[in-house]
Amino acid sequence: MKKGFPGGGGGGFNMNMIKQAQKMQQDMMKLQEELENAGYSASAGGGAVEATVNGKYRLTAIKIAPEAVDPEDTEMLEDLIIAAVSEAINKAEAEAANEMKKLTGGLNIPGMF
Repeated sequence: MKKGFPGGGGGGFNMNMIKQAQKMQQDMMKLQEELENAGYSASAGGGAVEATVNGKYRLTAIKIAPEAVDPEDTEMLEDLIIAAVSEAINKAEAEAANEMKKLTGGLNIPGMF
C-alpha cells in the first residue's frame, strides 16, 4: 500500500492528474497573458466612434470621426463613446470566455476571467 494515501491511491488521485492540473494551470496563465495583450475594437454610430480595449478591459484607443463632433449635441457623442466602449468590452469578455471554455473543456472554474 502507498504511504500517505488511504486505500493506496487516494480514490483515483495520481501523479498523472497532478501533471494535467499543472499543465492546465500553465496553459491558463499563458492564455490570460495573451488575452490581456490583445486588442478588442468596436464602433458605434456607423463608425463615427471606434473604441479599443485590452484584455484587462482598459480603454487603449478611441477614434472619433470629425462629423461626430457637434458642439450643439455633445450628448450624442457621449452616447456613441459609451456604446463603442461597452461593445469593445463585451467582445473582450466573450473572447476570454470562449478561449477559457476551449482550454477547460467547458469546465467552469470560478475566478477565471
